[in-house]
Amino acid sequence: MRTSPALRAAALAATATVLLPLTACSDDSGNEATATDRTKDSPHAANTAEASGAADLASQKLTWKPCQAPSTAQGGGTAPTPLPGGAVWECSFMKVPLDYAKPGGDTIALALIRAGAVNQNKRIGSLIFNFGGPGSSGVATLPAFGPTYASLRTRYDLVSFDPRGVGRSEGVKCENDQQLDARFQSDATPNTAAEEQALLNQQKKFAAACEKNSGSELPYVGTTNAARDMDLMRQVLGDDKLHYFGVSYGTELGGVYAHLFPEKVGRAVLDGVVDPTEDYEQSSLGQAKGFQLALDNFTRDCAERGAACKLPGTTGKEVEQGIAELLDRLDEQPISGLGSRQLTESQATTGIAASLYSKETWPLLEQGVDEADGGNGALLLALADSLNGRSRTGRYDNSTAANAAVSCADSKQRFTVDGARALLPEFRKASPVFGDYMGWGLLQCTGWPVAGAWKTPDVSAPGAPPILVIGNTGDPATPYKGAQAMAQELGPGVGVQMTFEGQGHGAYNSGNACVKKTVASYLLDGTVPAAGTVCR
Repeated sequence: MRTSPALRAAALAATATVLLPLTACSDDSGNEATATDRTKDSPHAANTAEASGAADLASQKLTWKPCQAPSTAQGGGTAPTPLPGGAVWECSFMKVPLDYAKPGGDTIALALIRAGAVNQNKRIGSLIFNFGGPGSSGVATLPAFGPTYASLRTRYDLVSFDPRGVGRSEGVKCENDQQLDARFQSDATPNTAAEEQALLNQQKKFAAACEKNSGSELPYVGTTNAARDMDLMRQVLGDDKLHYFGVSYGTELGGVYAHLFPEKVGRAVLDGVVDPTEDYEQSSLGQAKGFQLALDNFTRDCAERGAACKLPGTTGKEVEQGIAELLDRLDEQPISGLGSRQLTESQATTGIAASLYSKETWPLLEQGVDEADGGNGALLLALADSLNGRSRTGRYDNSTAANAAVSCADSKQRFTVDGARALLPEFRKASPVFGDYMGWGLLQCTGWPVAGAWKTPDVSAPGAPPILVIGNTGDPATPYKGAQAMAQELGPGVGVQMTFEGQGHGAYNSGNACVKKTVASYLLDGTVPAAGTVCR
């Protein structure tokens, strides 16, 4: 998903951080130099290099090795466990141009992971996954969800990658762990002129740190270059067509790929769909509405369970009012959290949002709010940490930096404090709980050193084969209408919309049998469902 600035991690990866130990891979030594060193052809051979660079990179041979433990930038953790039957996850690095306008110039290396198809005799090719963000490490996320996609491995190599600027793929660096702790503890919803200035100063400080530590990379980490990387990946993996499974922001990446390379699209699924017609402001406003819808569904469920729900209130509105009052109290006085860190209003809001990505984490939301009402903010802070990419040891992955870098390389919109403040009434109307949080989050790209590429991405893909677009009616992060817009923008005969009437972010990972069967029939057998198919 392209999250709002305030909700900036990949939804699936965030949920996994709470419920599962994430796994990933690294080079043998654990030294990141293999992934991040740049190479440059000799200046004396520049003209030849420019002409041959793209062809040379397309013919590169990858060296696959068993994956080892992930780097801190990928989220830390342990090496992925073997797959059923004893197969191991394999990792490699693939060189791509830093600047596609200069294919013979500097290169960076993208981290890849794969699990080979079970039935090699009926193998279709590689199925490439992007799990969203932007900023989510695919190398870390794919093994964590390996069992979910096991049926697709019967005929595909399952492949994912850290997009440029993410994880071990020349991961963007901005602030250190201590600075990020301070950033997330600070007030993200200012109420006074002094608090507004503090928020603006903090954002400018963050942007300056990104420029200082990764300035030469920032112009090249946008979605268009990530799509070009995927086409190079397709060639290097030996596939005539790109078979793709994009989740959340990964749907935007898939749409951009289809626009750039319609004739190379194979079978593609877009799940939890970003609305390509919305600009930065509209997308953030849409997410405010989406998270409010999810919260309304949670509070209504809580009220209907009566005494079985720990939160006070006989109606959904009353339960929500209790949550809003908790946040107001935290704005005035934070409570104890984890170790020396306190639970602030901003962190509590992040924790609440994190628990709305899946109906399975609603019990954590109920427990977290109940405990915070009693003065214990540990669980809500742990949920916030999961979304912010903070490990239990206090180390951050690079998803905060990567999310900002990709989002600001893409979006042209830049907001002032006055401009964001002026939009607050509309955001508050969209969501009494999340409105201020989302509205002030519009400042994410203020002071960013690189101009954005577009107001909205072009995903029109005339000539592409049918692409399956799945919308979830209860999705908080990528509201349902995004799927409708994506299917329309892809073009007639290309975007095939399917609806899942459910809760949480995305559809396939809900485990719904109808969704999984329909997707499997499409990806494994090529059976395109009828437009308008509904799963319940």
